[in-house]
Amino acid sequence: MAEARRRSPEGRMSLGQHLVELRKRLGIIGFSVVIAAIAGWFLADPVWSALSEPVLEIASERNRNADINYTSVTEAFDTKVAIALVLGIVIAAPVWLYQIWSFFVPALMRKERRYALGFLGASLPLFFGGVTMGWWILPNVVLLLTSFAPQESATLLTAKVYLDFALKFVLAIGVGFVLPVFLVLLNLIGVLSAKAIIRGWRWAIVVIALFTALATPAADIVSMIILAIPMIGLYFVAAGIAWLHDRRAAKKAAALAAQV
Repeated sequence: MAEARRRSPEGRMSLGQHLVELRKRLGIIGFSVVIAAIAGWFLADPVWSALSEPVLEIASERNRNADINYTSVTEAFDTKVAIALVLGIVIAAPVWLYQIWSFFVPALMRKERRYALGFLGASLPLFFGGVTMGWWILPNVVLLLTSFAPQESATLLTAKVYLDFALKFVLAIGVGFVLPVFLVLLNLIGVLSAKAIIRGWRWAIVVIALFTALATPAADIVSMIILAIPMIGLYFVAAGIAWLHDRRAAKKAAALAAQV
């Protein structure tokens, strides 16, 4: 009843109500990330050890001085906090993905609730799959980028800079893998047609190529291809799902028109 009083007779929400709703959703997201980050604090040390392995590999395989340095008194603590926070974002992914959906489609009907479950069911494995792929590619990217330094030089990286690079790299790929789900979402709620998605395939490939080029610096062609192929495949899978949905919706509309 309270929900009904907040909405207009047409079921729309005012700008103020949208802002209140946004604040509520952001509050839930922030609280869930903080709680998950507390758990992430206890996982930070093994995660940092795994992230540091590519740098240590430079020293063992290339017989070159390579290490990660802490350049301030608080940098070790700051590094652990940053890792815990990012782990909190990853662990809390089910919560913030659902809150994003709930904000953009506030008036969920029974049918749309099924879409929400499908959205979460597809987004979570894709996000974690993208993060896993980024984690897998990261050592190759680090080894490639550091290979441009002269053999007699030392690779001495600050913890803050290296962590920032590694986390952005891994998370960017995770987010990139979720984007096709949003295309399907926009199609299901009637914002984007399957024809529009299919017509934009050339631009999609260009955008994916640019994204993978930014995610894999120094034009690491092998990593770019490994990353781009599944993303392009996911785009066309999204287009196929949207086409099936539009076809089913058109048949249903034609059947209703025939009854009238």
